[in-house]
Amino acid sequence: MLADLRAAARAVGHPEWGHGGPHDAGHYNSRSWETGFFVSQGGNWQSEYGHFFLSWYSGLLVRHARRVLGAAADVLNKPGRPRMLKAVRECEAGHVMYEFQPVVQLGAKLAGVHWWFKSRAHAAELTAGYYNTRDRDGYAPIIQVIAEFNGRLSFTCVIAEFNGQLSFTFVIAEFNGRLSFTCVEMRDCEHPPEGRCSPQGLLQQVLECAERYGVPLAGAYAECVERYGVPLAGENALQRYDEHAFDRIAESAFGRTARAGRLEQLTFLRMGDLMFDNWDAFCAFLRRMRGNRSDVEQAQQAQLQQQQYIS
Repeated sequence: MLADLRAAARAVGHPEWGHGGPHDAGHYNSRSWETGFFVSQGGNWQSEYGHFFLSWYSGLLVRHARRVLGAAADVLNKPGRPRMLKAVRECEAGHVMYEFQPVVQLGAKLAGVHWWFKSRAHAAELTAGYYNTRDRDGYAPIIQVIAEFNGRLSFTCVIAEFNGQLSFTFVIAEFNGRLSFTCVEMRDCEHPPEGRCSPQGLLQQVLECAERYGVPLAGAYAECVERYGVPLAGENALQRYDEHAFDRIAESAFGRTARAGRLEQLTFLRMGDLMFDNWDAFCAFLRRMRGNRSDVEQAQQAQLQQQQYIS
């Protein structure tokens, strides 16, 4: 890794940048304003060196995704592996061409980091390897790579130009995969203000990034899959059964603050004693999610009218 950094530094004419990472980035429990690198105003993350290092650092993650997904795709595409029909195309003179794809769809899990999202530098995301700041979108290149390999991306926290997040969207699209991420039940107000967390803000950013770079969304699923082939899914991060969490999941799935029709699939974590202790609440949630969008909106409207009547 350090040899790669040294080579990258020499390539840009600054061999002195290849000796290691930033010296002023603080430690594990540092707040961003306590460091010289991540402080919002005048931090070294905004300098020429900062841009070089963060671009190189996040680029390693994209290259790693491409290597791993490429190796998995090679195995799945070997002759004799099970296939399923992908498309039927009519050709000239009445001929028909059948296109097949592997039965197994690739998946990749992308960590979602929502703390410090409301700061300018997004220190936690930068540290994790996502070059995402207030002025840069850092998830796009990975989306393009996933799409190329017909895979799916699992985003492990809703926190969701080289632009930073742009990188990861590109990776997903390249592998023709699915973008999926978690924490769909979280709200900003549930986190301590000193952490400057915004799971809702990050979710909205990733959703818009996915839409901008071709990740299909529920509602427009058929059209988007035909055009791009990258479904969008989500999952919860915490095992919660309160109405606030269920409302937030439905909001993300069917569209309120997040744009309508975003999620094509939802994974609810996890089966265990806590789920069975709250089985009635979970079953009610399932019935709500199985209904079409108009059913959900009608239920929400009826609930709102009931609250107004009571008040």
